[in-house]
Amino acid sequence: MNFERIIKTISGLIAGVVVFFMAGGVYLSSKGFVFQDDGSIVLVAPAAAQDETAYTPPSIPDNIVLPTEHSEGKADAPVTLYEYSSFGCSHCADFHLGVLPELKKEFVDTGLLRVVFVPFPLDKNSMSAALVAECVPEDKYFEFINLLFKKQRDWELSRDPEKVIKQYATLNGLPAEDADKCLHNDDNAREILSNRQNGIAQLGIRGTPTFIISYNGHFEQVVNDYSLDAFKDLIVSKLPKKDN
Repeated sequence: MNFERIIKTISGLIAGVVVFFMAGGVYLSSKGFVFQDDGSIVLVAPAAAQDETAYTPPSIPDNIVLPTEHSEGKADAPVTLYEYSSFGCSHCADFHLGVLPELKKEFVDTGLLRVVFVPFPLDKNSMSAALVAECVPEDKYFEFINLLFKKQRDWELSRDPEKVIKQYATLNGLPAEDADKCLHNDDNAREILSNRQNGIAQLGIRGTPTFIISYNGHFEQVVNDYSLDAFKDLIVSKLPKKDN
């Protein structure tokens, strides 16, 4: 192979790589993702994303229908908190392990609050976790996702995250052979991605976790403060007022 042919071959390979990434970028952009300078892929967010005080969440119509497949608490609780969360998100893990247990004690267990978990995967591993979670017995679902958040660093940093996720699932009542099938369940994948896209388009979700609170037929996106005290104050403010 002479020098000219070598140059043509290398040029062709480079062109192919460029086309590949351009095509991938177009696809990911259509799904709400963009490439960062460091090569990572993140959810599209406006320039003011880090300045929460400059962000005004969109108005959510009262007749919107949100997913309710995975919920804890009474169905007729006066307040519902929807959590859109990615299993690989450290802030989501902080909420689940530090804030949610206290909200359950004070509001869920007393019938005042229902919590709905909506998977919102931001990467391949989080998508795999969401797919496997869909096949775990419903009475074990929240126990399983709590384990995923608790062991987040373990499975994310492992050489084979899917294998570890499937092992966790078997501990929560899912046969090993079924766990593998769940990773290739197209119907569940479409449902998860549909909920994610609807979250972006209809709710203005820009990252995870994002919370939607529902009360008296109204829906609002929670912004700024995700501390335990802030959530407690917010929930109390949305509860029906007691007659004196």
